[in-house]
Amino acid sequence: MLELNILENKKGFVGPSFSLENRIKRFVWLITWLFAARWTPPPFHRWRIFILRIFGANISWNAYVYPSVEIWAPWNLTIENYGTLARNVVCYNIDKVHIGSRAVISQGAQLCTGTHDYRVAAFPLIAKPIYIGNRAWVCANAFVGPGVTIANGAVLAAVGVTFRDLDEWSIYMGNPAIKVKSRPKLLD
Repeated sequence: MLELNILENKKGFVGPSFSLENRIKRFVWLITWLFAARWTPPPFHRWRIFILRIFGANISWNAYVYPSVEIWAPWNLTIENYGTLARNVVCYNIDKVHIGSRAVISQGAQLCTGTHDYRVAAFPLIAKPIYIGNRAWVCANAFVGPGVTIANGAVLAAVGVTFRDLDEWSIYMGNPAIKVKSRPKLLD
C-alpha cells in the first residue's frame, strides 16, 4: 500500500500543509467553481465538465457532475462514461480519485483521500488514492476512506462507512461496513 506524505511543514501544527503554489491553485479553482459552475442548473453537466477539464480533471463528456459537488483538486479526479457525482458530494481528493463507468456517488456521500499519522508527533498528512469500479454505487451519505478500492458492481449502502476494500458485486452496509449479500452482475 503506497503512502504519500504530503506535509510541507515537517514541524507539524505550525504553518500550512501545502505549498503556496498549491494553495493559490486551489483558491483559483474554488473561485472559478463558485462563479462559473456552482450556480448553474442541474442539467448543465457538460458545462461543469468543461470547467473541471480546464483545471486538469480527466472526465468523460458523458459523466454527470452536479453543481453542489465540492471537489478539492480537479487535477486529481478521473470520471469515466456515465460516472456520477450527485448533489452535495464531497470529494476531498488530495490524492487521486477514480470513478468508473456507470458508477454512482449518491447525494451527500464523502470520498476522503487524506488522513494523518497519529503515531508521529508532527501529525503528518498522508494521502492515499480511492478507486471506485464500474457500476459501483456509493449510496447517500456514505463515507469512503483513504486508500479504498470499491470493486466493480459493489454497493456501499446509505450512511455506510468503509476504510477497507469492497469485493465486486457485493453489498455492504453499516459502520464499519460489512458484507451482507451478493449483487447480481449487471450487463450493459
